[in-house]
Amino acid sequence: MTGYELRFTREAANDIGKLSPKLRLKLRQILVEAVAKNPYAGKRLMGDLKGFYSVRRTLKDRIVYTIDETARTVFVHRARTHYGE
Repeated sequence: MTGYELRFTREAANDIGKLSPKLRLKLRQILVEAVAKNPYAGKRLMGDLKGFYSVRRTLKDRIVYTIDETARTVFVHRARTHYGE
C-alpha cells in the first residue's frame, strides 16, 4: 500500500490560508514527499501534545499532526508557529 491520506483540521486550513504562495508550496512538498510517505519520521511530541508528531517547516514554524493507522490517514492540526502567535 502506498502513502497515507492527508486531512486538515479547520485550524490547519486557517493556518494554510495565511501562508504566502511560496510557503504553501514548501508545506505541500513536506507533506507529500515526507509526511504522507512516512509520518513516523516526524518528532514525537511530549506532555500536553503526547500522541502528536511534528516536522519543521521553517525555523519557527512546525507542522503538527496525528496518525490514524487504521485509516492510514494523517490529520494535520497546525501548519504555522507553535510559539503563541
